Order: sequence, then C-alpha cells, then structure tokens
Amino acid sequence: MSDIQYPAYPEVKLYINGEWQRGARDTAVINPATEAEIGRLALASEKELAEAVRAADQGFKTWRKVPALERSKIMRKAAALLRERAESIAAIMTMEQGKPLAEARVETLSAADTIEWFAEEARRTYGRIIPSRSPQVRNVVLREPVGPVAAFTPWNFPINQAVRKVSAALAAGCSIVLKGPEETPASCAELVRAYADAGVPAGVLNLVFGVPSEVSNYLIAHPVIRKISFTGSTPVGKQLAALAGQHMKRVTMELGGHAPVLVFADADIDRAAQLLAGAKYRNAGQVCISPTRFLVERSVVQQFTDAFAAASRALKVGNGLDETSKMGALANDRRLAAMERLVADAREKGAEVVTGGERVGDKGYFFAPTVLRNVPANAALMHEEPFGPLAPIIAFDSYQEAIVEANRLPFGLAAYAYSRSAATVARVGNDIESGMISINQHGLSMPETPFGGVKDSGYGSEGGQEAMEAYLVTKYIAEGT
Repeated sequence: MSDIQYPAYPEVKLYINGEWQRGARDTAVINPATEAEIGRLALASEKELAEAVRAADQGFKTWRKVPALERSKIMRKAAALLRERAESIAAIMTMEQGKPLAEARVETLSAADTIEWFAEEARRTYGRIIPSRSPQVRNVVLREPVGPVAAFTPWNFPINQAVRKVSAALAAGCSIVLKGPEETPASCAELVRAYADAGVPAGVLNLVFGVPSEVSNYLIAHPVIRKISFTGSTPVGKQLAALAGQHMKRVTMELGGHAPVLVFADADIDRAAQLLAGAKYRNAGQVCISPTRFLVERSVVQQFTDAFAAASRALKVGNGLDETSKMGALANDRRLAAMERLVADAREKGAEVVTGGERVGDKGYFFAPTVLRNVPANAALMHEEPFGPLAPIIAFDSYQEAIVEANRLPFGLAAYAYSRSAATVARVGNDIESGMISINQHGLSMPETPFGGVKDSGYGSEGGQEAMEAYLVTKYIAEGT
C-alpha cells in the first residue's frame, strides 16, 4: 500500500429537491477487499420517494424551459468539477466497489467526457420542416423532452452507468429520479454532487437508494414518470419492462450478455491473447460486455491458451487501493460464491482448470484469474453469464461451427473476433447476432457510439445520438395560414 492519504468514506445521503437528506433508515456499506463496514447509506421509504417524484415533476417544468445552450453550459461545468475531484472520487469508488484505483480514475474521467458529449448534443436536438402540399400550410416537426425519468443503475460501474442516463436526460430537457446502487453508493452520489454544484436547479436531478423492488415498483407505476432506463440483469429487466408496459412507459433496457470471442487461426494470436486478457479481467470480469466464451480455431487453441494463461498468471490480485494491484476484489460475497459454483460445476463435467479456479486469501472477495479448457456444452458456465474472472476456452473446426456457438444463447450484447482476413472480418460482422461487435481491438463504450444489445440483452441505446432519441418525443404541427 502507498503512503497516499485517501479520503474518509462519506456518509451517503439522499438528494431530493436540491437538498441532501437522511432517509427513513440506513444500511451498511462494505469494503469488498476487507469485508469491513466503511460507512452508512440512507434508504428511502415511500415518503422520500414521493418527495423525489414531486420534485422531479416541478423540476421538469423548470428545466424544459431552460435554453439548450444554458443546459449545455451547466453540464460542461459539471464535467469540469468531476475532473477536479477525480482522485478523491476514484479512491471512494475503489473502497466500495473493489476495482483498482487506475480503473476507478478512468471511469471517473471518462464520465466527464460523457457529460461533455451529451452537453453538445443538447444543442443539436433539431426538428425539421416538411415540404407542404399546400402553400397555406407549414409542416413543423419538433423534438421535445419526454418528461420526468426514472433510472436504475448497477454496482459494477457506479458512475459510468449513471452518467449516461443522467446526461442524456438533462441534455434533452428532462428531469430525473436516479435510483443509485446500494452496494456502491458514494461514488454515484459524488457524480450527482458535481451536477448539483454546477448549477442544475433543485428538483431536476434527484438521487434515491432503497430496497430495489420497492423503489422500482413505486417509480415505474407513478403517473408522473414518463420514461424508464434500467441497467442490470436480464431477469430483473424483464420484470421491470413488463411493469413499464402495463403503464405505457417508454423503456431503455441494457441487460446481461455472454459475449463470444472468435479467434481464427490467421489472427495475431499473442496480441489477441494479451488484449483479451486485459478485457476479460477488467473490473474482475464484472462487465456486461466482458468477453466470456473464448472460441478458438483448433490449430491455434494451444498457442492461444498458453499465451492467455500466462497473461492471467501475471496479474497481481489485491486491494485496489494498492497501486500495484492489477485486479481487485469481486464486489460482493455473492459473486465469490458464484465463481466457486461455476468452476466446481465445470470441473465435475470434465473441464480442466489451466490456472486459477480458487479464492485468493481468506479475507476479502478475491478470486484468481481463471482459465478453463475443454469446457463441455452442458457446463453452467456455457449458459450463465459468469460476471467474474472466468475464461472458458473451446476449440472449433469451422467458421460455421463458431458462428452457431456464438449465436446459440439468447443474449446479444457484445461480441469479439480476431482475424487478419478481410473476408472473415466482413462475414463475422454480418453473421453474429449482437448489438455491438469489436474486431481486432476493444473499444465499445465511447460516448459518441451506440451502446446496447439485441435479443435478451435488451433494447435501446445508452450511447451515441441514438441515446438522445429515448428521451425525446416527436411533435408534428400543421400550421395553416
């Protein structure tokens, strides 16, 4: 551990109608690297939720009238504040989530980039004039904010997932009630603080925490809320989408995945192994777009496995506050138990653990970077998103065999491929059923690019100009003279 003085973990409060306040009760926040309680989190009851919705209702009436240029200026100031505070926010994130400081810094600084990108989009929500069939009529199309938004964000990227939803909503002129992650609340609260300190008016942005089912049931059904955005697991997403459908609410769903990786024999195998290992173990594999099924052409599977396993063994696993740690703890004890269950199941069904496969130490939720080979099709790991540092490697003999396996599951969030053949690259891009495909590199989550899946991985986009669409409604006006 370094001698750097990190900030004390803050008491995390609700933010409603421009004020930080305590909730009806509170709960502990646990450091996953030490298993120690590091702080308390305020939880909202129905009373606080009602206050948040009332605030959002009034906030929307104010914010929608603020000119786009002024909204953009406030958002850009929020981005600047986030950059100024990045070091302390990163330390807070590492304490509550477990990821290495370097990754927490990148997440915080990337969030500032996201805010700035949406700030510029706020100035570009153009309408249009449609040529009329009559000289006495003018056809006008306007883009207007959909209304107050309810957004639900997960613990794996406490700032990254929230900033996309909040920034798109504010850029469009919407108000928002953000349900932050109870396990990693303080860094999300610091994001909200940056917006508030930048001048977002009271009521426009509200932050609540609570029992997830209670919060979602209240917010989604409330008549004031016009739009729902959720990032999380597919089973929960389906439940919330069904509830939103009952109330005719517009929905964006960014759900689970089980991303296939296709490594062809003509690829740069050593480079592919290095890049994929970096992507696999980022945030200890707790990434919705993490590569999770490694399909490697049989003639190079041994070479790839050796190189990937070597990269896995070279990673230092430890407390994320230690600058030398390259992979931190899993975020909670549930993920640790899931890793142990998936590895045990794969072994029992004939898989071989090449490296890792076990908990690291007896304190903290650390699990070794794990590579498995000869994983049978009936292993749970081949069907369930691992959401952890597990890499099953499977050999394939033909292009068609690889594509069939890549598309076998009901998920379609992200996919990856490595090949030097332009023809293969083109075929893969066309044939894989996925909302995002990255070929010979890794770069799927820039603010300016679409981010979303197909099939059971959800619908709608959290990035690119497509992200703004979900927060805007189209109004057609036929003006007669």
